[in-house]
Amino acid sequence: MNGASTVNNTLRAAFSYCVQQVRSYDYHHYLCLLHLPPAVRRAAFALRALNVETARAMDVASDPKIGLMRLLWWQEAIDKIYSRKLIEHPVAQALSSVVSDHKISKHWLRRSLDARINDANRDEYSIPEKISDLEKYAEDTQSTLLYMTLQAGGIASTAADHAASHIGKASGLLLLLKSLPHHVSRSGKVPYIPADVAEKHGLLIRSGSGSEVRMESGEDLSDVVFEVASAAGAHLQKARELAGTVPAEAVPALLPAVPAQVLLDSLRRRQFNVFDSRSSRGVLGISPLWYQLKLKWHVLMNKY
Repeated sequence: MNGASTVNNTLRAAFSYCVQQVRSYDYHHYLCLLHLPPAVRRAAFALRALNVETARAMDVASDPKIGLMRLLWWQEAIDKIYSRKLIEHPVAQALSSVVSDHKISKHWLRRSLDARINDANRDEYSIPEKISDLEKYAEDTQSTLLYMTLQAGGIASTAADHAASHIGKASGLLLLLKSLPHHVSRSGKVPYIPADVAEKHGLLIRSGSGSEVRMESGEDLSDVVFEVASAAGAHLQKARELAGTVPAEAVPALLPAVPAQVLLDSLRRRQFNVFDSRSSRGVLGISPLWYQLKLKWHVLMNKY
């Protein structure tokens, strides 16, 4: 009895840790997850907490090699989880429980982590050639989270999966745009602007060592951001066009379309100037109350 009690207490602590991590570092999605059914919510928090761990690995490391080592540690941890081996980390413990209870596909977890590792391994002068390269990264890191949330809810729907794919791509593209000032401040380089779009607007510098995007706040940069943001907007539109065929029970898992739209609208209001500090105020550029009201409206209308 004491052993079972200890295990339960450990799991409760692990899931509580996951919730706090998501609340602290991914607040707009934290609010989305609160609207999921309880059983699915626990799984979604564990999955999002893993995403927080892997997304921040390179940013919190003092040396890129240390960040990469952390990602490789998580790669090994996922293999151990599926081999039913114990790992002394709260996110790994929660994830192990979720994988066992909901039979989460290892393919999606590995695909997400492999994308992070490949990104970390990129040369500092290497930038994506086309928007489709960014879309692939967004699909691997964001859409996979939605696929697994649907899987945790026992929802098998091609339409829901297609909507999740588009929402993840939109969310990923917009979050990459949102992160541009952070990456510039850290390294002075921009890894997430496609070369063909930057070249079209005169912001691409090619040299023997590789390519680089000139990050000069102005109309040319805003045009580049607009083009990438427009691709994200097109994905949101495609996701909404599928709404009539998406099962009602899948809609809560697709609520991340709401923060994606909020971020897109915030960029639009700032004329696609990613350096406008107003876009980082509140929740994605709007007041927390207004953001929560938008979410609640979508929940009440059963829309995403």
